[in-house]
Amino acid sequence: MSNRIINIIIVLIIVVSSCNNDRPDGINASPDANFISFPNVKTATAVLSNRQAELTLNGKVTADPDKTVSYVPLVSGVIVKSYFTLGDRVSKGQTMLDIRSAELSALQSELTVARRNLQSAETLYEYRVVSEKELVEARSECEKLEADLALYGENKGNGVFSIVAPISGYIVEKQGNTGSTVSAEGEPLFSIANLNTVWVVANVYAGNLQFVSEGQNVEITSVAYPKEVFKGKINFISQVFDPEDKALKARIVLPNDDLKLKPEMSVIVKLLNETAAEMVTIPSEAVIFDDNRYFVVAGNADFSIREVVPFDHHNGFTYISEGLNAGEEVVTQNQLLIYNELKGK
Repeated sequence: MSNRIINIIIVLIIVVSSCNNDRPDGINASPDANFISFPNVKTATAVLSNRQAELTLNGKVTADPDKTVSYVPLVSGVIVKSYFTLGDRVSKGQTMLDIRSAELSALQSELTVARRNLQSAETLYEYRVVSEKELVEARSECEKLEADLALYGENKGNGVFSIVAPISGYIVEKQGNTGSTVSAEGEPLFSIANLNTVWVVANVYAGNLQFVSEGQNVEITSVAYPKEVFKGKINFISQVFDPEDKALKARIVLPNDDLKLKPEMSVIVKLLNETAAEMVTIPSEAVIFDDNRYFVVAGNADFSIREVVPFDHHNGFTYISEGLNAGEEVVTQNQLLIYNELKGK
């Protein structure tokens, strides 16, 4: 009889031990006493906070149109010589192009004749051969032709005139080289921009429009300067969708005294939006991803595994929609070790 009782007791011990080892993944599983005293365990309190969302837009640096001057030829002709290349720094009054034009050649011939007539009129006026009126007319004709030629550039004779830089700045656009033909009122031959101020133009698609507004602060980053952040705000949003990009254009005006931002440079524009809805918020390092689900280790002494549903994350914080309440503690250091211990691994 005593052996039978002993066997029953052994079976009960085995059953109890088996039940204790079969720990669930869910709430209220606790580690042994030694593990509770595991060093360097840190916790954080889940809090309610307004959700912050980061919206990222693609952007491009452009020259400030208000500080850009383009030269459009007024007559047809051929470029005899070009004195600049794209990206050059030029000064106001610097010679940019020499252009030969048949139209200007005829105008130069008229000016030559007009100057001779004026010289003759001045001589004859001294001898009272011509009247003062005739002298004034000859002078007016000469001045008119000189003014007309000045509109096209610096007169170099033989049908050639020089185009000079209207402002100081950098060449941001160039069309045509030596030997190229140009047409009156055609494409600009060059554009000069002062790059101390630039625009960043970002694409705002219809789905993001509700989150973007004028005056909104932005942070701009680029591949060229990965550790540098340029801060500004949206100065203007267009009201018409661009037919090619299918997006509205948001403009950010930025100072650029160090000339780091170059026209046509691609950039990333980040906008920070804060919603009115409060959500449970915890440090992102507290969240554990396992078996296609998300968990946290809750508590500060009596630990338990808690499955949670993340809604969003930003700037090192995760917003929880289900599984955790504000005021509860979550482990933020050595949480994976505790998690594995609680699961019996």
